[in-house]
Amino acid sequence: MATVTKWSGVAIAMQSALGAVKTITAIDTAGATGVVTGTHDFSSGDYVIFTCSSTTQLNGRVFRVLSVSTTVSFVVEGTGAAALNMTGYNAFVTGTGTVQKITFGTSITTATSVSGGEAGSDMIDTTTIHDTIKSEVPGAQNPISYSFDNIWDPADGGQIAMKAASDSQAVRAFRFTFGTGGKIMVFAGYVGFSGAPGGTAQDKVTTGSTISAQGSPTFYAS
Repeated sequence: MATVTKWSGVAIAMQSALGAVKTITAIDTAGATGVVTGTHDFSSGDYVIFTCSSTTQLNGRVFRVLSVSTTVSFVVEGTGAAALNMTGYNAFVTGTGTVQKITFGTSITTATSVSGGEAGSDMIDTTTIHDTIKSEVPGAQNPISYSFDNIWDPADGGQIAMKAASDSQAVRAFRFTFGTGGKIMVFAGYVGFSGAPGGTAQDKVTTGSTISAQGSPTFYAS
C-alpha cells in the first residue's frame, strides 16, 4: 500500500538567487552514472538548474547534487536516491550547456489551498479514412501547473517576491517539502501573481497565484 502524504506541514520555497554560471564541458549520456563535467563549487545536497540546448532532457530542470568527487565533475541525483540515469538522453555538444546553484531563500507561507498538478499529453489524431473509430497517439507532454489561494497580505515577503517574479516574467525554481524530512518535489516555472484581493462575504480576504512549470519536476524521497 502506498504511503499517504497529506497537504499538511508542507514547506514551499522559491528561488531567491542563482549562483554563478558554470560552463558544462561534458555530460555522460552513455551510462547510468549521471556525471556532469565542468569546473564548479557545488557540494552534495545542493540544488542546481540546467540550461542545455543539446541534452534537452535536462534543459530548465532542477536536480540535487548527489555527490562530488572533484571540482571539475559532480553526480546528479535522480529519483530514488541514486545517480540520474541519462541513458538515451541526447548527446551533449560542447558549448551548449550551463548549470547554476539555486538558493531557496524565499518561503511561501500564505497558501490555504492548492489545485492542479496534472500534466498529461496532447493527443495527435491518427485517424485514417479506413477507420470507423478515431485513433490517437500521445504527443508532447503538457507541463504541470498549480493554482493557489493565499491569505492576502501585501506586506508578506513571499507575496512580494512572487509579484516581482510575475512582473518580470522570470522563471523561478521551487521546492515543495512534504513535512519535516518528507518527500520533496523540485521544478522551475513561471509565477502568475497580481496581488489583487478577493474572497466571499464575511470570510478572509484571499489572493490567487499560479505556477506554470517549465520542464518535468523531479521527486526525492527526502
